[in-house]
Amino acid sequence: MKQIPVKLITLGCPKNYVDSEIIKDIFTGSKYRIVDGNENPDIVVVNTCGFIEDAKKESIEVILETVRLKNEKKIKKLIVTGCLSQRYREQLLEEIPEIDFIFGVNDFSNLYSTLYNDFPEKPLTERKLITPKHYAYLKIAEGCDNLCSYCIIPFIRGRFKSREINSLVKEAETLATNGVKELILIAEDTTSYGIDIYGKRKLPYLLEKLTGIDKLKWIRILYAYPGYVDDELIKFIAENKKICRYIDIPVQHVSNKILKMMGRKYNKDFLLKLIEKIRKKIPDIGLRTTVITGFPGETMKDFNELLSFIEYVKFDRLGVFTYSREEGTKAYYYKDQLSKKEKEERAEEIKWLQKEISLKKNQTLIGEKLNVIIDSCDNVEKVSTGRTEKDSPEIDNKVLIKKKLKPGQFYKATITEASDFDLIGY
Repeated sequence: MKQIPVKLITLGCPKNYVDSEIIKDIFTGSKYRIVDGNENPDIVVVNTCGFIEDAKKESIEVILETVRLKNEKKIKKLIVTGCLSQRYREQLLEEIPEIDFIFGVNDFSNLYSTLYNDFPEKPLTERKLITPKHYAYLKIAEGCDNLCSYCIIPFIRGRFKSREINSLVKEAETLATNGVKELILIAEDTTSYGIDIYGKRKLPYLLEKLTGIDKLKWIRILYAYPGYVDDELIKFIAENKKICRYIDIPVQHVSNKILKMMGRKYNKDFLLKLIEKIRKKIPDIGLRTTVITGFPGETMKDFNELLSFIEYVKFDRLGVFTYSREEGTKAYYYKDQLSKKEKEERAEEIKWLQKEISLKKNQTLIGEKLNVIIDSCDNVEKVSTGRTEKDSPEIDNKVLIKKKLKPGQFYKATITEASDFDLIGY
């Protein structure tokens, strides 16, 4: 039987990557095969993001571009899945009738049944990686119970639901056997892991089980809710070298007024004490955060308080989002909404401040030898690109090494130059 070629387009965050890896596995078999950009597909699957306005626009643009290909008879079928279709299923079908099939998040069984005219014999959790084979994401939970006033995720992906520890360890062992050296833990809130099924937060216990997998060299924690980063977790990271000297703690803001309006369960004083404690217990830690500017009612005083906090704390890595007004959220109805121009100007100011902080931190590394995992190599230019343990893939800094190295290998790089977000070495 001739296999039907399928192109899979993934938009959004690492949680979506994991979903796409399950979708990729569903399409791997005797009837279908996944193709890259060099081969024309019969079917295009768009795994969408619907988290904020910019993500929705990108998803719509990709869908419409695929519709154009279908109208030109360059492809035969269009399948849409993911957060956008979960949130706007009826509107999408009404406004874009060229969509052949539409599925929401985690709707893998219905996708399988549509493709094979049969029901799957077991839960669909097997994955075919779309990341380089030396690192992978491990989604330890789905949904969120924090119910922040600006966030639509609980309405798209549901309430917080942890996966069983044994299932996660088994999946991690399989990934490691297949060549994964760096495991990146993700969820909407990794620090709440286990609260729903074990009655208490069990992230340190899960980490303990994962560190026992010999072939895993780095374990990285993303999306840690600040209010739940406790002494037990900090102690475990400090005492286990297999856990990256890195933690992602999205503070979102520091003005107590804004934090309360956001529905965040902490205040500025708590954040200062938490960061001080983490850096005292783990002096070489790389702290990453994200912040939101332009939230309704954010005055210049609130914004300057956020700027001053960033300048004082000097996060190692920082991402900034402008507030996105999402229908269905509590904050959608708040008064004093800021203009797009105001929000973007404030975000740019934060970006410039972080560039200065990052450059100064990078300059202190000139002459140092850093352990780097290689992500890719340009064999023509003879330059390899990698990351330190303080850098997540795609969102953080890079190390450029003037040498041909193999993706997945660890290499001690001597740093010779520094820019605002990248290092150069040999």
